[in-house]
Amino acid sequence: MPRHPEYQYLDIIEQLVEKGDRRIDRTKTGTLSMFGAMMRFDLSDGSFPVYTTKRVFWKIAVKEMLWFLTGQTNIQSLLRENVRIWTDWPLDKYRSATGEQISQEKFEARILADDEFALQWGDLGPVYGKQWRRWLDANGQEHDQIATVIQTLKTNPASRRMLFHAWNVAELDQMALHPCHMTYQFHVSEMEGADKSTNLDAPTVRGKLSLLVSQRSCDVGLGNPFNIAQQAALLHMVAQQVDMTPGELIWVGGDVHLYLNHLDYARTILGREPRPFPKLRIARRPASIDDYKIEDFVVTGYDPHPAIDAPVAI
Repeated sequence: MPRHPEYQYLDIIEQLVEKGDRRIDRTKTGTLSMFGAMMRFDLSDGSFPVYTTKRVFWKIAVKEMLWFLTGQTNIQSLLRENVRIWTDWPLDKYRSATGEQISQEKFEARILADDEFALQWGDLGPVYGKQWRRWLDANGQEHDQIATVIQTLKTNPASRRMLFHAWNVAELDQMALHPCHMTYQFHVSEMEGADKSTNLDAPTVRGKLSLLVSQRSCDVGLGNPFNIAQQAALLHMVAQQVDMTPGELIWVGGDVHLYLNHLDYARTILGREPRPFPKLRIARRPASIDDYKIEDFVVTGYDPHPAIDAPVAI
């Protein structure tokens, strides 16, 4: 029987616990770190790699991906969707700047109620979505990397240039957090409808779409379960838009680390057996990549172990 693909994740955590390099990190929390890791997940049968050794709140992860795709950078729109995973950074900035030790709940309520306050304190700078959809070049021209990738997939699926990324050196110092998942590269295999030897670029070609994500820095406890779920959702969306079948999600990590205050989390999930991954079906075909809603994602068969709380390092 094939080994459950979630063991790739558990193997990384086990290696970190047993052999990780103890380091002091940017957050001063401390980590166990390793350099270089890879996981591969086959999505071709509709599988949705939402980890099962703890409950992953996949709707929040997908909502964050949909927010990235809008190109927005303010937490106000996220809070309207009841997504609070980015609040820590602007809240910390507000407290440091004003000296007011406002609670997270009151800060979020003010962001939602006061557009001017949200504009001043809720913006994260030119983070992921800004770079994906509105990359600004030296001449002041904006580039929609997502639209370009989708157009290339439709017209030249054999291209080796179907990628987008968020590491804009000129704007790093303006971002609340430097991009962690940096580069998304697409690849089409099993192409049909063309003579592969002489006519690879025919626009009628369809096939299996795979996605490789390169991540420079990975928090395996909190970040990776969200990242894998939302990247799988993205692959399903793009494949639908270009009339292809989802293939593999391939994830490559650079500095892969476990925060020292997540050791109890790690030991708990290492003692659990993975359960079958759920299936994902997209209920309708939106007109474009811009038109997906969380209600479009129908997930069945998700039966995880209980959730585990773990603190965020900021």
